[in-house]
Amino acid sequence: MSVSTTASNSINFPGSITERLQVQHLLEPTQKVSTIAGSDVIRGLTQTPKTLPFKYLYDDRGSELFEQICELPEYYPTRTETKILQKSSHEIAEITGTGELVELGSGSSTKTRILLDAYQDLGYTLHYLPIDVSAGILEISAKQLLLDYPSLEVRALVGTYERALSHLQPTKLPTRTIAFIGSSLGNMNPQECDRFFAKITDALQPGEYFLLGIDLQKPKDILEAAYDDSQGVTAAFNLNMLEHLNRRFEGNFDTNQFSHWAFYNEVEQRIEMHLKSAIAQTVELKSLNLQVDFTAQETIRTEISRKFDLDTIQQNLKAYGLIPQQVWTDENQWFGLILSRLF
Repeated sequence: MSVSTTASNSINFPGSITERLQVQHLLEPTQKVSTIAGSDVIRGLTQTPKTLPFKYLYDDRGSELFEQICELPEYYPTRTETKILQKSSHEIAEITGTGELVELGSGSSTKTRILLDAYQDLGYTLHYLPIDVSAGILEISAKQLLLDYPSLEVRALVGTYERALSHLQPTKLPTRTIAFIGSSLGNMNPQECDRFFAKITDALQPGEYFLLGIDLQKPKDILEAAYDDSQGVTAAFNLNMLEHLNRRFEGNFDTNQFSHWAFYNEVEQRIEMHLKSAIAQTVELKSLNLQVDFTAQETIRTEISRKFDLDTIQQNLKAYGLIPQQVWTDENQWFGLILSRLF
């Protein structure tokens, strides 16, 4: 979901959760899609090779499919990170103390519950600020959390990471922790990572915390299976991007004429997801006044997922004043969790 330059539409829900839940949309629901809003689509589909921003994977349907991916036997990141969180959550809560927990790309907030349980066990005040591009899944998960955690307060932001981070106001609590778990950092190229870390630094006050989950380097066969599962859920997730573009920009992509393709790029140390055109064809996105020609077997790269080295990423964080306080990983060294503090 793209966002406008002004925040709007704060929504309070009725009933016992009215005073504990606020959802703020950073895009007017009735706002007409403009060419400016789709400029990243135009740029990506008119260059060679073609690309699309991964954010278009995450409409409401895409978010639902990703939740299914996280349950697949091949998709190790979610269950591995979950085990790390289960072992480290109380230590994280003890280090960070009472404060506001901000989560980027919160989705259904499943793993967040592990952290909330730890803060609750220690008797800390529970303030949660989830950020996601999918309004539907964000509102559903927020209301369920409020039912399960009677002392929790939630102020959710619907929008992109960049826009939402710029809308964060200083917290009234003693501290703030921004959590970016789930290995989503891998979706960014090195330049985007640098800009992202700079935004994290701007959103934090000295002494506040940044919790980062990263997928680590491992054998190619394990990686490729995780992004091309036997049940075809990842394929459906990838193809749904075209359906999202059709709805959003009055497009006529025929998903039957495209297929999912994922592989590990050993030079760049990243998984790449593509959509491959089965035939030579022309696709139109009316609201963008755009026609796109495809040759047979031509692809659109829809996502990258970089795999990291723990030592290197810690040095990158330090360059932005984010000093690692503690690092946790699993017995296979497949996934890492880094808690940094801004100095």
